[in-house]
Amino acid sequence: MSRTHDYRGMFDAAGTRTVRRKQVPEVPAEPGLVVEDPATGFCGAVVSITGSEVTLEDRFGGRRVFPLRPAAFLHEGAPATLVRPAPRQAGRTLSASGSVHVANLKARTARAARIWVEGLHDAELLERVWGHDLRVEGVVVEPLHGVDDLAAAVREFDPAPHRRLGILVDHLVDGSKETRQARDAYRATPQAQHNVLVTGHPYVDVWQAVKPSVVGIREWPTIPRGTDWKTGICARLGWGEPADGARRVLGAVRSYRDLEAPMIGAVERLIDFVTAATSGEPDAGGANSAMQ
Repeated sequence: MSRTHDYRGMFDAAGTRTVRRKQVPEVPAEPGLVVEDPATGFCGAVVSITGSEVTLEDRFGGRRVFPLRPAAFLHEGAPATLVRPAPRQAGRTLSASGSVHVANLKARTARAARIWVEGLHDAELLERVWGHDLRVEGVVVEPLHGVDDLAAAVREFDPAPHRRLGILVDHLVDGSKETRQARDAYRATPQAQHNVLVTGHPYVDVWQAVKPSVVGIREWPTIPRGTDWKTGICARLGWGEPADGARRVLGAVRSYRDLEAPMIGAVERLIDFVTAATSGEPDAGGANSAMQ
């Protein structure tokens, strides 16, 4: 049985074969954007850009200058053409979280409400991205150094309508010990159900909430159960000790664009929750309905 082929559109009127080129997107070279030069394998964040060149800095602090050519870089694994960012509108600057930056900010008096995170790295990450917003709202972030007895900590805090508590938890997935501890937190006091919000992200550690490309890797390695995750990551990637790894990971984060969506959503929900009490906003369905 013979096959027929449809050659329509493959040749022009003169009989010359038509070449269809895939459209390569143009990506604004904002400071901190991570790209790779496929010719050399150099991967780094944009430091500066001129009309003809872009300077990249890798995770070791090394810098290289590359010419700006069409489809010359890889962005998130796909070819891209880097272009100069559009000028920002005068008088309107965005913070690292994407909110409007408040000029000449004087931090307001801290609220009685708090946001708790598991450790120092979580607290530093929130400061790097949401620090401006937290000072505008007067919200203090405190590290818990683990959530092994979350219910007891909630009882000691004694949440109330004017003193709400938001808790960011790593690895908050069905069946995890963190999820069980979160449920216990809601039963810690009679006020906890409506004035405590436990939410989080699915990642084993807050480092994993940073996009791999931001730290110059294609993906986060899988670490066997029973091995300390940070220690295992540093060993697999040759990053030295966890303290060295923390400097690499946290130092690479410049804005919310460097984080995975679940992490961004969780922090935004916590900030909205703990600031709702004094602004007169209602509790949208109670804290239990918001736990993820």
